[in-house]
Amino acid sequence: MHSTMSALAYTQPKVCLVSPKTPSANKLASRRQGAKTNAPATKSKGNSYQPKRGGGATAAEGVKHKPKLKAKPRSKPKPKPRPQNPIIVLFNKPFDVLCQFTDEQGRQTLKDFIPIQDVYAAGRLDRDSEGLLLLTNDGQLQSRITEPKKKTDKTYWVQVEGIPSDEAIQALRDGVTLKDGPTLPAKVERIAEPDVWPRNPPVRERKQIPTSWLAITICEGRNRQVRRMTAHVGYPTLRLIRYKIGQWSLNGVANGEYKVLPQS
Repeated sequence: MHSTMSALAYTQPKVCLVSPKTPSANKLASRRQGAKTNAPATKSKGNSYQPKRGGGATAAEGVKHKPKLKAKPRSKPKPKPRPQNPIIVLFNKPFDVLCQFTDEQGRQTLKDFIPIQDVYAAGRLDRDSEGLLLLTNDGQLQSRITEPKKKTDKTYWVQVEGIPSDEAIQALRDGVTLKDGPTLPAKVERIAEPDVWPRNPPVRERKQIPTSWLAITICEGRNRQVRRMTAHVGYPTLRLIRYKIGQWSLNGVANGEYKVLPQS
């Protein structure tokens, strides 16, 4: 009985340690050789690239570059065809009239004076200025009149406060430097008070300071340019009447009236 139990007693099992298979030296050498074969090109000391071994395509060769699309040149807008009956309207704009045909605030506009359809102003005239305004139904003619490169002359009769000195007159002729840059040379002459309509309301004049009139011709069209020019040399503008634009003038057109000139 004792011998039998001894035979049945547990014996310590043998533990077999299994180590991972180690690649042979030949296999390691083969893997290293394959790694060198598949390696990308490397830069040599001579600043030239060695070709990739194994004949494979490089990364740069594998990228497809899309051709650059050339920007289409901007096409110039086609000029509007001339109307069958082109006209020019010479309008003598009164003081305090807007240079437009509509106004939501109920102020006087061109519509109160000109009943002609499909005409548009070629240039503008400030609300507090008077005189010649050109309107036309010919878009090409309108562009020619208002194009800055054409340098269309515009003559103004200007009432200023005080009597400008010779130095001030010469400064206006030579061009003065305003906030938006220097003005081009202008034609400036002293003139007698022109025989024009009374303004409504009248110009506010100071009894102690006399006034005088100038004829100023410019070929620019900046905002309130003439007023800023006279103020720059020390003689503020009290009244401004545009007398002429290019070949057209106020002659024969009463204040608040207009004249139609057919164009060929």
